[in-house]
Amino acid sequence: MQRRPASASTTPAHLTAAGEPVTVTVARDVRPEQREAFERWADEILGLAAGFAGNLGTSLLRPGPGSTRYHLVYRFADGESLARWERSTERQEALSRVEHLSDGADYARVAGLDSFFTALTPPRPGPRWRLTVLTIAVVFAITLAFQLLVAPHVASWPLPARLLLSATIVVVLLGQVVMPRLSRWLAPWLRGRR
Repeated sequence: MQRRPASASTTPAHLTAAGEPVTVTVARDVRPEQREAFERWADEILGLAAGFAGNLGTSLLRPGPGSTRYHLVYRFADGESLARWERSTERQEALSRVEHLSDGADYARVAGLDSFFTALTPPRPGPRWRLTVLTIAVVFAITLAFQLLVAPHVASWPLPARLLLSATIVVVLLGQVVMPRLSRWLAPWLRGRR
């Protein structure tokens, strides 16, 4: 993610002309005493964005326990629609009222079909070894469960077929079911300092 002044027009040229959907995530660390004021402001700016031509939806993701990070998510039909929103006087005026509520902003953008599948990633990743340990533990658990529950029933299959089934189950469960949930639940540990 990139940290930029909130008042800057931040649409890269390659997204401005793109005819594909664009998703923008703006993460803000809100000062604890300003949470209520920030949520009122977020409702206002998301409502303004929702009224712009080309807007496909907006949402506010609130911080989990022990976090102060809010995520504002905007989806636009294309880079041109996004650029109009980012250059609008309504957005500029709204941004001028948020700086005292939070400590900076991190922007992330995804265009095209990727925007439908991209999850919010921790804006401040912690030590990589933690994600490695978590991944090994999850792959081990899924593989062990496969060996105990499924492998006996497919023992007569050819080795390539058994390996393909095992790999498919591990990858699907790892990427689509287990890791997304564990990454959210364990986010404070994953993002923690060494």
